[in-house]
Amino acid sequence: MAKSRLVTQILRSIFFKKAGLGAVRYARNSRSLLDLVRRALDKSGGLSGASFAQFRTQLLVISRLLKAYASGEYRQVPWKTVIRIIAVLLYFLNPIDIIPDLLPIIGLTDDIALTLWLFSAAKDDIDIFLAWETARNEARANSSSKSETIRIS
Repeated sequence: MAKSRLVTQILRSIFFKKAGLGAVRYARNSRSLLDLVRRALDKSGGLSGASFAQFRTQLLVISRLLKAYASGEYRQVPWKTVIRIIAVLLYFLNPIDIIPDLLPIIGLTDDIALTLWLFSAAKDDIDIFLAWETARNEARANSSSKSETIRIS
């Protein structure tokens, strides 16, 4: 219950509204989008411990989705989902938000709650991306194994 109240406060906050406005600019510029993904992964790389494992895993999934989107390889994701993901990353990168990141450990509570909300809100779109990604990886593996040349001496 407290987590849903926190997410509601975040979504209504000026910090998230600013992130939402910035998200549109990032979504239209592949280079900026890839830089955003890199910065988010860099920041999350410093997080350790079991409590951050799920957060880091989810961040990696949405990062792969945005990379595929930015490269033009995957465009089946709805615009609304792209904007939501980017807004969450922008919020995550902003050290001054509802609970400032400067506060040890507790400062990331809002960022983690927002990421969990995102995975719930965009579950279907993320699941479709993961299925696409798995199929693409399998196709690439099959393609590379078929193209191997056998030497006859």
